[in-house]
Amino acid sequence: MTDSIEVTTEYDAIVIGSGISGGWAAKELCEKGLKTLVLERGRNVEHIKDYPTANTPVWEFPYRGAVSRKELEANPYISRAAGYDDSTKHFFIKDSDHPYIQEKPFEWIRGYQVGGKSLIWGRACARWSEMDFTAPHRYGYGIEWPIGYQDIAPWYSHVEKFIGVCGNKEGIATMPDGEFLPAFELNCVEQHLKDVLADKFNRHYVSGRWAQVTQPQEIHKEQHRQCLSRNLCMRGCPFGGYFSSNASTLPWAEKTGNLTIRPFSVVHSVMYDEQSGKATGVKVIDAKTKETTVFHAKIIFLNASALNTNLILLNSTSKRFPNGLGNDNGLLGKYIGFHNYRAGMSGEFDGFEDKYYKVSKPAECIIPNFRNVYEKDTDFVGGYVVFSAAYREKLSDKNMPAALGAAFKEAISKPGKWGAYMYMQGETIPKESNHVRLSKDKKDDWGIPLLITSVDYDDNDDRMVKDFIEQGKAMLTAAGAKNIVVTDNHQPPGLDIHEMGGVRMGKDPASSLLNEWNQLHHCKNVFVTDGACMTSTGNQSPSILYMSLTARAANYAVEQLKKGAL
Repeated sequence: MTDSIEVTTEYDAIVIGSGISGGWAAKELCEKGLKTLVLERGRNVEHIKDYPTANTPVWEFPYRGAVSRKELEANPYISRAAGYDDSTKHFFIKDSDHPYIQEKPFEWIRGYQVGGKSLIWGRACARWSEMDFTAPHRYGYGIEWPIGYQDIAPWYSHVEKFIGVCGNKEGIATMPDGEFLPAFELNCVEQHLKDVLADKFNRHYVSGRWAQVTQPQEIHKEQHRQCLSRNLCMRGCPFGGYFSSNASTLPWAEKTGNLTIRPFSVVHSVMYDEQSGKATGVKVIDAKTKETTVFHAKIIFLNASALNTNLILLNSTSKRFPNGLGNDNGLLGKYIGFHNYRAGMSGEFDGFEDKYYKVSKPAECIIPNFRNVYEKDTDFVGGYVVFSAAYREKLSDKNMPAALGAAFKEAISKPGKWGAYMYMQGETIPKESNHVRLSKDKKDDWGIPLLITSVDYDDNDDRMVKDFIEQGKAMLTAAGAKNIVVTDNHQPPGLDIHEMGGVRMGKDPASSLLNEWNQLHHCKNVFVTDGACMTSTGNQSPSILYMSLTARAANYAVEQLKKGAL
């Protein structure tokens, strides 16, 4: 690592990370007139141009999309990520390139490129309800959020209108309605499940709220985006059918003339000036040359993804902050949360064989949380949502006859039986013992301490899994499912790709790192709006909340900057 080079160009804002939240920070700041530098540690990826497998038929892959045994053995962690296969692997890291230390089993899923994991995310976009914000404090398993649903609701709308979210307005208390494009239709077995759950359980089974442009509005036409229901999203979509930074927010920021994107920029730390009490810039190591550069800015947004943001802040030490920037209370890196995805099930359905579906629907259905909503009604705290879908058996699912000939032709001439699956996404309790910290003696190729992960399940998670298995089986059985297969895969945390916390928001600087505007309590020109800021995990998918928090914080930052308060 060479000596630092001070760059004389001063930006109005620096955004660390170009993924889901970083793209939104760039868009909002650039639109407000701020000269903004986006730092991305990975390579550049341009929309359409850098989607090499977007239109490749599955039969043209050497193993029909499967990854070779050699690659699986070389990448035992990242290859277990949802969506990882031969058609998408170029958007994921290689294990050996980015080591970390697992004190407890934790499989850290990363995608380092312009656009980050927005290229490979699951796209579920349901809003949190007021209960999600209040439950941890009400039931005593977390601190109080400094904001509530009413504070973020207008920003949910702001984000939904721009990115395009499909869904139906259902009037469900635990999953508030939003600004929706037309939803994907339920197929016949999904409709059957919807009817049975409403009748026998008083529960909802609805088309998922997904970041797919099903019917483009003017704002989406300007972005040249429309979903064609190919369900090949994680390869990168040349039609911009799903939201990614590359297809949406970054091009929007770029057309303002205020955006500079610098790929191959590994952020070492945030620089702090004791005299002014502010951050002055960011120290960056070039990923290829190892040259060190310091960029200056008036405000800094950390959107590097939850654990990398924790790493950067922990490594941002000074005389004023010897344990990491803003870390007066010693809680930086602690109270890490995640989502519990351990359990799932599937079953077969007789009948409905005169019905089929026409498209490859890129969205699932959702059963919104029905546990511990208005009162604690189980032996665990928190809630869970259930993702589900129904399908007809494919040729590849069938137990095909060994010999070719008439039996084979008969077997492939029509689709097989109907089936349906359910899997859980459960809230977890952020605990001080679930933490990340920096290694004292091991460093990466850029001289930055390796991150140590120490995150695990607890008894509450086990009880929630047990309840989901009981309730899921009951719901499928009531709908007439047969041959139900249940799994609790005991996968380690991390594979959910929803790690959160470590730099949590809160009302009291003694128990939190960020205020209600996502500012560090003790360094007001630094904002954290990715998953690291989360006070609790909720049960709905968090990505659209990150986007909404980012838009809200960016607009506030610009207002404060204009007032001279930053």
